[in-house]
Amino acid sequence: MKKHYLLLALGFIFMNQTLFAQEHTTHSSNALGAEQIFGLLEMPFLAIALVFSFLTATNLKGGKFGSGMTLLAWGFVVMALGHLHMQIAHIFNYNIFKNIFGDTLGNYIWFIALILTWGLSALGFFKIYKASKI
Repeated sequence: MKKHYLLLALGFIFMNQTLFAQEHTTHSSNALGAEQIFGLLEMPFLAIALVFSFLTATNLKGGKFGSGMTLLAWGFVVMALGHLHMQIAHIFNYNIFKNIFGDTLGNYIWFIALILTWGLSALGFFKIYKASKI
């Protein structure tokens, strides 16, 4: 029971930094702040998640679990590209989607990328869940 309280306390302590790292209004400066450093620290973990998700999907060789894992892996690809885009916007103050597609279409593309990530991940988890009930 004490472990749950410790985890809960640590969650509240680090939640502020996590939310701060995800803020979208940071502007470029000469020094990297805490939000940029936390944002950059997540990139290697996303890369590791990508590698192992595709390795797992490949080793499962299709089937119900493999198709679910493949959907998850592609969801992670879209998520990683979105996070890379966010870090470029945070650090260099350059919004790729808005600069290429304009303000309105750039916002729609960002929204579609979010929905695509959530949809692929949800569908992948659902397929794995259904396969595990056999």
